[in-house]
Amino acid sequence: MVRLGRAITQLIIAEYGSEEFLRRISDPVWFQSLGCALGFDWHSSGLTTTVCAALKEAVKGDEENLGLYVCGGKGAVSRNTPDEIRKFSDRFGLDADRLVRASRLTAKVDSAALQDGFQVYQHVFFGTTIGTWAVVQQGMNPDTGWARRYHWLSIGLDDFVNEPHAGIAGDRSDKVLNMVAREAKDCRQASVTLATEHPSRVCRELSHARYLALPEHHPILGSDMAGRYLYKRLLATYEQQPGDFAELLLVPGVGPKTVRALALVADIVLGAKPSFRDPTTYSFAHGGKDGYPYPVDKAGYDQTIAILEKSIRQAKLGGQEKLEALRRIELFYKEKETNDERWIQ
Repeated sequence: MVRLGRAITQLIIAEYGSEEFLRRISDPVWFQSLGCALGFDWHSSGLTTTVCAALKEAVKGDEENLGLYVCGGKGAVSRNTPDEIRKFSDRFGLDADRLVRASRLTAKVDSAALQDGFQVYQHVFFGTTIGTWAVVQQGMNPDTGWARRYHWLSIGLDDFVNEPHAGIAGDRSDKVLNMVAREAKDCRQASVTLATEHPSRVCRELSHARYLALPEHHPILGSDMAGRYLYKRLLATYEQQPGDFAELLLVPGVGPKTVRALALVADIVLGAKPSFRDPTTYSFAHGGKDGYPYPVDKAGYDQTIAILEKSIRQAKLGGQEKLEALRRIELFYKEKETNDERWIQ
């Protein structure tokens, strides 16, 4: 997988540049197709973690030539992401604070601002030597055992807390609190206003909310409405006075419960409605690791790697003909797909 991942990465960057690689890796469908090409079936949660690990190993030691580096990983490895980003930032002269903030904020949005029942356990940061980045992270629903993958791309990203995702892959969820939805703008602003006031006001209003009959879909629980923990978190936001919702999320200790509590008070007291809209938006080449739809064809796998590696060697020697042929094949199939769609219509 590392060899094939390296070959594909090198070809894309050689032909289109490192930023095009970021665009592709931040596309949920392209990423899924890459995973299938590397030998995974569409419904395997291991696709995300293993593909990201393979790509991290694939570019290791060749970051300068590729203009690309990879940080983070699954579980405890993800906690090393800030240190890894700082190491590469020092190496390539990048703004480490800005990149670490981006990494932290993407993780905080998908764990606290977007509450969809999936607990984030994997975070991988893809960066270029010119400062652009993409993030691929995954969460697991402890009740169903299903996974959801979140994709971010810095190119074209205007706001971390307003429709920020490049894409989200996974089944839809019935119970979602989406504080990064476009329609939740007023609720975000109201939450920041409440967070900068003394916590006694929010806790007082929450004590009244205990007696409300909330709709069944409303993801606010009785356990969210009081307690010393919430008061302590709100005291921290009051002392730090965050200027916007992104800064609010980055206050240490602010998590899902604090966001839910502020959203509820913003709704019932200030009339600023949150959003409950789920923002979620696959191909086989070498078989699947679990034997479906058929076992991995190792001979075919090795042949694919050999062809790609040979193409890379010839391209480096000036033999662009092979890559031009690959490009023509790509255009042929794109035209064929367009004609097929027209015929169906």
